[in-house]
Amino acid sequence: MIVRLRSLVTRWTAAVPVMAIVLLVLTWGRDLPGALVALVTAVLAGSVLAAVHHAEVIAHRVGEPFGSLVLAVAVTIIEVALIVTLMADGGAKSATLARDTVFAAVMITCNGIVGLSLLVASLRHGLAVFNAEGTGAALATVATLATLSLVLPTFTTSRPGPEFSTTQLTFAALSSLVLYGMFVATQTVRHRDYFLPVTRQGEVIAAAEHAGLPSARTAMTSLGLLGLALVGVVGLAKGVSPTIESGVEAAGMPHAVVGVIIALLVLLPETIAALRSARRDRVQTSLNLALGSAMASIGLTIPAVAVASIWLSGPLVLGLGSTHMVLLALTVVVSSLTVVPGRATPLQGGVHLVLFAAYLELAINP
Repeated sequence: MIVRLRSLVTRWTAAVPVMAIVLLVLTWGRDLPGALVALVTAVLAGSVLAAVHHAEVIAHRVGEPFGSLVLAVAVTIIEVALIVTLMADGGAKSATLARDTVFAAVMITCNGIVGLSLLVASLRHGLAVFNAEGTGAALATVATLATLSLVLPTFTTSRPGPEFSTTQLTFAALSSLVLYGMFVATQTVRHRDYFLPVTRQGEVIAAAEHAGLPSARTAMTSLGLLGLALVGVVGLAKGVSPTIESGVEAAGMPHAVVGVIIALLVLLPETIAALRSARRDRVQTSLNLALGSAMASIGLTIPAVAVASIWLSGPLVLGLGSTHMVLLALTVVVSSLTVVPGRATPLQGGVHLVLFAAYLELAINP
């Protein structure tokens, strides 16, 4: 029976990403009727689940923290490609697209995913336990990247408005790449043990908890299918965005809500994977996914849009407004207090979720 179930899971997780790509090719750039929107949404949800499955296969093969890194970087690269593509379409709305998307990713990951993971783990196991050294290093990098890329443009004076000059944008892009590269080297080479799950006594769990590692061929197949699934997730999310826009406009909400909804869809694979790890009392893996995704979103998006701005017309607005800067500052302070003890109760998870709810509320009612 178990063998049959595994065979069924393997079949649908291989078929759905291919189906998503076929559907994406057939629907790209077209207005979708209601029935087709429902089909696209169903395939998108299936692609999210397939992506999580293949990411877990890869993580099982290569171990932590490499598994978390693969999923975070894969999603971000595809998301960055989507941002640059949308910016190339031009229009006044594209000026703030990179800023809004990156900030949405930071708030979703640092408050939404972190809060849910801490809440689930602490309710299920009494306390959420993680490695403060590794999580603190990740948080410090995210805070620095966010401040350099999203806060400083509001206060610089070389260009009018919340924009960087060419020199400043180049510095921000290079700094993002350097910091992200240093973090990846720290996470995977020099201090890998800082990013591994820990026991209740604080001992590092270095060995895989399941017997029978997937073969190299199975892992490579899952890597390819993971790429297809993530392309499907991002592409189909873009396909249903006109329907989302119509719904948002009909409800009288700001256009920025569309970006938040699409970011939520794109980050679903990391969210589900993080919650599964939290249920297994592997909170460090959940935090690796959350903070790694936030870091990759900034560290890869800013250099990409910096290069794209060479040929894209129109301004590139990166600076946050005062309300969002307050939310970012509060997120950094609360996250620091959460990380320092190396363990968390449901209260900490609830605080992060309230911050995330405040972000959503202010996005709907600025």
